[in-house]
Amino acid sequence: MKLEFNFNQSGVIPYRNNEKGLEILLITSIKKKNWIIPKGYIEFNLSPFESAKKEAYEEAGVTGTNETIELGEFIWNRSIGKCHIKIFSMEVLKIIDNYPEKEKRKRKWFLVNEAAQQVKVPEISSLILSLEKKLK
Repeated sequence: MKLEFNFNQSGVIPYRNNEKGLEILLITSIKKKNWIIPKGYIEFNLSPFESAKKEAYEEAGVTGTNETIELGEFIWNRSIGKCHIKIFSMEVLKIIDNYPEKEKRKRKWFLVNEAAQQVKVPEISSLILSLEKKLK
């Protein structure tokens, strides 16, 4: 019998508004170089959003506002078990040049529809598409 683990993660969809419109910051995964959002395990001493904000700093080199919207949650079936993931919005206030995972990942701003097409996880894609409406 195979052991399965259930675990919790949280992530943010980092965004900014500029003359082009609403833009989403995506980063590459370390191994496969797919476009993803910053996310990770929820640290025991942090709320899901605080943990996700920390991941945004470490993985994407951005910090943001504490005002957030919980955009949604979903279950991701992984080889080791079920992962419950909560996703939040995060308006980017500062872009940092030197951050912990700078050498491991790329980061790039995309318009909303483009960002939704780039990510491979359908649940995250639909949350990206829902962001603009939820911000109004």
